Amino acid sequence: MTSMQKWSIPLIVAGAFITIALPSAQQSANTQTFTPTQAASGRVVYDGRCASCHQADLRGFGEAPPLIGAAFRARWLDTNAENLGSYVQSSMPPSGNRLTTNDATNVTAFLTLINRPLNGSAPTTLAPAPSPAPAPAATTTRAVPRRGQSVAGVIENYVPVTDEMLRNPPPGDWLMARRTYHGWSYSPLEEITRANVGGLRLAWMWAMSDQDGANQPMPLVHNGIIYLVGTGGVVQALNGTTGDLIWESEVGPGEAVSIGSMRNLAISDEALLVATTDARLVALDARDGHMVWETTLEDRAKGFANSGGPIVAKGRAIQGLGGCDRFGPDRCFISAHDVKTGRLLWKFNTVAHAGEPGGDTWGELSDSFRKGGETWIAGSYDPDLNLTYWGIAQAKPWMHASRGTTAKDTALYTSSTVALNADDGKLAWHYQHAPGESLDLDEVFERVLVDIGEQKVLFTIGKAGILWKLDRRSGAYLAHRETVFQNVFDSFDPVTGVPTYRPDIIEQRVEQWIQACPSTEGGHNWQAMSYHQPTGLLVIPLSQSCMEISGRRVDRQEGGGGAAADRRFFEMPGSGGNIGKLAAYDAATMKEVWSYQQRAPFLTSVLSTAGGLAFVGDLDRRFRAFDVQTGKILWETRLGTSVQGFPVSFTAGGKQYIAVTTGLGGGSPRMVPRTIAPEIHPPNSGAALYVFERSN
Repeated sequence: MTSMQKWSIPLIVAGAFITIALPSAQQSANTQTFTPTQAASGRVVYDGRCASCHQADLRGFGEAPPLIGAAFRARWLDTNAENLGSYVQSSMPPSGNRLTTNDATNVTAFLTLINRPLNGSAPTTLAPAPSPAPAPAATTTRAVPRRGQSVAGVIENYVPVTDEMLRNPPPGDWLMARRTYHGWSYSPLEEITRANVGGLRLAWMWAMSDQDGANQPMPLVHNGIIYLVGTGGVVQALNGTTGDLIWESEVGPGEAVSIGSMRNLAISDEALLVATTDARLVALDARDGHMVWETTLEDRAKGFANSGGPIVAKGRAIQGLGGCDRFGPDRCFISAHDVKTGRLLWKFNTVAHAGEPGGDTWGELSDSFRKGGETWIAGSYDPDLNLTYWGIAQAKPWMHASRGTTAKDTALYTSSTVALNADDGKLAWHYQHAPGESLDLDEVFERVLVDIGEQKVLFTIGKAGILWKLDRRSGAYLAHRETVFQNVFDSFDPVTGVPTYRPDIIEQRVEQWIQACPSTEGGHNWQAMSYHQPTGLLVIPLSQSCMEISGRRVDRQEGGGGAAADRRFFEMPGSGGNIGKLAAYDAATMKEVWSYQQRAPFLTSVLSTAGGLAFVGDLDRRFRAFDVQTGKILWETRLGTSVQGFPVSFTAGGKQYIAVTTGLGGGSPRMVPRTIAPEIHPPNSGAALYVFERSN
């Protein structure tokens, strides 16, 4: 069935016309009449071009707002101030090719008719669009995925991954998100160095699917075999030396859900662990790709999804959850599952309900309206303390005026670091970086664990661009550093580090524009920093943009909710138009050692190596090697399209390789540059894995 056939939102069909006001070039009000035939064609276009972000049931996800309900009608159909049709044509979709004039008109007809049943009559199902409108058959193929092996093959002489290997991985392996439990994104390999990186050349390239979705994966590598997950839930095992496909398995969902693809895999013993975008956790046999077990984390029909995969600690696959912005009794959580069976072992709820610890931090909101708290970036783990550290995203809706709280309502455990006992999921401590966060400047990203002398430290950085330094035994605040210009916080408590918002942010009202730097692109986003152990430097990809943001009025009914805010973006003052910034900070002193700025944003994490290099890629197709100590560019190449994902280094056949992916799609890190740097035009195809080697 098509993705539209999975839900049952009704539409008027019989001989009906609908009229909405459209401004002319002189801004005078004209009217345009839509027909059910146009709406039927618009439904097909919506399925193929819009549903991956706004979802098949039109209720939105993350940055993509709901396109149905009273708030949408009030915003787009009840007034002429901002016109739905012109906005769809000029701005949608935010990445890739814009809709044609005809498609935009038909989508507008679909959205209008679905929100405006006529004459108070009982709506009926919209009939299929007649020829020559696009047929839904292509969507049907994509929405009914094959499950299991699609290319058969076996990895000979497979070596099971032990707990000791996860704790101390072989130098040439990359066995988890950011390579080690401590999350450094650092490789101890040193064959490729500052002296010889200039001779780096392409060894091979593997084309990936350009199906709907953001291609931002982190490959795993074990014994020279690369495991790669792409859009649509396609998992592949590749020979790291030759690039030959060994096996392929389709775990689904086979259509774009949420961001469209996963950012990391996990491996343990003979199990390759794959979280899916439709909120399942699947174990494949790493040798041949056949499915061993699968478990549902949460009900996709309620909006739940995922883009970050698990980590494995002590035989437990520890996994987050996304898509937690719809009103209702269910909430986000971090859960642990037995690696061998998928059985649920424990669960930690990331949003506190009434009567629970932290339950009094949501003001007068009833439990059903306490939303957000996603965990969409894989956590870290300290085996010595047996604590796993996770970042929790912001409360939803984004602005406290929209969600019905005040600036005093801290909304635990959103915008926090939580430290959980890996055995039972019990909370050891939490630190809230932005109490009552109110601008979509969340703190969900990587947690990097570093020992400085006898001190066990945790570093993290969120969209506000604040680099935080915490004691990872206790969660005590140690220090912070502002890495880009920010004007949302007036001050920080010198003892606790707790920030205080500007007065106008505290006193915000719905439908009131508030200026903020950074924007929701983030001073820092999902592109992870790297800790370079030999120099003690944190190398961090940063972004420089600002915004105006306005909270919407929100329907207080089950299934409603969402981000509920409008944004306008502009260049960050003092940046010289440079959106991208790469900077190195001394982990001991927090001082900036060097920085490099450019027009294009960096869209990969940083990979640092024992060879003294830091690799990073950008929107303008450049993949570069920087000198970790000085920030000097030592090597660069241009790839097929925007370079995005998580670079890794590995060995195969006794040789060191550097691997990175290219791809399309994504949230604010792609959307904001498209708005403020429209001259950067990466191709709309070209998702691939590129693997580089020394030339001598």
